[in-house]
Amino acid sequence: MTAEVVLLLGGMLGLIILGMPLVFSIGCASLLTILVFHDTLPLEMIPQLMVGGTDSFALLAIPFFFLAGEIMNSAGMTERIVRFSDGLVGGIRGGLSHVNVVTNMIYAGISGSAVADAAAIGSFMIPSMVRSGYPPGFSAAINAASATIGPIIPPSIPMIIYGVIANVSVGQLFLSGVFPGLIMGGYLMVTAYFISVRRNYPKGKFMPFRELMRLALSVFLAFLSPLIIIGGILLGVFTATEAGAVAVLYSILIGFFFYRQLKLKTLWEIFKGTVVSTGTVLIIVGVSYLFGWIIAQSNIGNKIGELILSISKNPMVVLLLVNIFFFIVGMFMDPLAGLIIFVPIFLPIVTSIGIHPVHFGLVVVLNLMIGLLTPPVGYLLYITSAISGEKVEVVIREVMPFIAVLVVVLLICTYWPKMVMYLPNLVGR
Repeated sequence: MTAEVVLLLGGMLGLIILGMPLVFSIGCASLLTILVFHDTLPLEMIPQLMVGGTDSFALLAIPFFFLAGEIMNSAGMTERIVRFSDGLVGGIRGGLSHVNVVTNMIYAGISGSAVADAAAIGSFMIPSMVRSGYPPGFSAAINAASATIGPIIPPSIPMIIYGVIANVSVGQLFLSGVFPGLIMGGYLMVTAYFISVRRNYPKGKFMPFRELMRLALSVFLAFLSPLIIIGGILLGVFTATEAGAVAVLYSILIGFFFYRQLKLKTLWEIFKGTVVSTGTVLIIVGVSYLFGWIIAQSNIGNKIGELILSISKNPMVVLLLVNIFFFIVGMFMDPLAGLIIFVPIFLPIVTSIGIHPVHFGLVVVLNLMIGLLTPPVGYLLYITSAISGEKVEVVIREVMPFIAVLVVVLLICTYWPKMVMYLPNLVGR
């Protein structure tokens, strides 16, 4: 490893350990490396590179999907989804933990962001679980683990960014996450059930069929949203970015005219929240692009490729090494930063040995979502810990069984590519 890369990575990790926010750690490490090793580079190039990293039409989909999710939440969709999920699975032992998982699975078809899902659903579900007798740590842990489904079941903001980087169909990427997302939800529910039985957590009552059907009709429009998005992209009616705009229009129409809970006066706060969320994402994208440019200039990508292929050219072994690498990356980096910096390094390696870029994208995104549950970055841990009022250390201890089953799902997705690629191949024929 060259001195340039050592300074870049070491500087970033050192600043993270000192408590500096990740985006500034990446930016400062990049600036220091440029000053030391690229002193002839005009400093004006730095903002140009950062802006260039965000200059993509496809990235315009991000604020649209953020906005659609916020509008749906303000229109009362979250409460309806929770009530429907409660009627569907609330009668199982540990009922509210299953409600949490199912709610996240349904809500995943609206927002495409794990952090947004954890905050929106956690603010409603975690206090409800605590009031019903569930420990705050467990309530926070199941909500954090369930939120990782958000970017796997379409739509997905990380998938959009991966699609831009890898130049692959966003529609196919969306479809690749359908079965893995359902498997994630099923495994999390099985784990929550065994924990609930062992700890004797409460259960509710199954809802009468007629009432359940009435609630199903009220959330039917939520199920339509991802179908409209994916169907429109795959049929060529609109691009991923235009699909985001359609999702916003759709959410406004049902919020105003069907649910009638969305008010004009709330739109201003929704717009402000969307601007903040989008700005946060794009700043990370910009500094990560700068970081990735330095990595590319150092030629470390070719060296990593040579190292991996010298160990083995067997796709199964390479995928194992990729999983280990991205699992570690997820522990220290924001998922978007990890995608932008490291996907360009590994993509040529995996495609050269026959691994499909859509399959690789799903594996990488799932790895980085699990990273949101692991310290020191672990955004989902801190969000749900703050909502529950429990110490982060307790939430980390409670989330460990769920991390274990998510790793099992990751291995299934890694070594069963036909499952991941079934829908993309079916539609692509």
